[in-house]
Amino acid sequence: MRRVARVTSAMAQTALWVSGAGLVLMTVLIACQVFWRYVLNDSISWTEPGSVMIMGWFIFLGAAVGIREGYHLSFDIVIHLVPDHVKLWMRSISDLVVIAFGGGMVVYGTQLAINAAPNVLPSLGISGAFDFIPIVAGGVLVVLFSIERIARRLAGLPTAMFGEDALED
Repeated sequence: MRRVARVTSAMAQTALWVSGAGLVLMTVLIACQVFWRYVLNDSISWTEPGSVMIMGWFIFLGAAVGIREGYHLSFDIVIHLVPDHVKLWMRSISDLVVIAFGGGMVVYGTQLAINAAPNVLPSLGISGAFDFIPIVAGGVLVVLFSIERIARRLAGLPTAMFGEDALED
């Protein structure tokens, strides 16, 4: 299990670096667009759709990492009132729901990408499928990271929870 945790940790680190680089790149593209439009009185046609596409990557990859690290949304008032053994079950049920959601992202994101593949994004000159690939990639990571959380729990290892110290892999 620890070997699996090292692999998923490396995947999460990579996703986090890609997300961070995407955020920086998007910021640079928007700054260039503002400069070109208001200083040079011209406009770059591809910066806005390119920035939106990059935003999809850092949103979905970052959300998947947040799930692995225990920062996903949860309604946990009840969990503080129940015994520890019930908490484990409730957290596992929550992870199963997240797996179902991630699976939906993969299935429906793939359908969207396939349907949009023949379309060409005019300002970028690439297939419309590229708009939906981040949903699929994020969904795959959501599923993998949620399965890891359940597997850690079954192996008796701690899982990261919001407000707790970070785990060592």
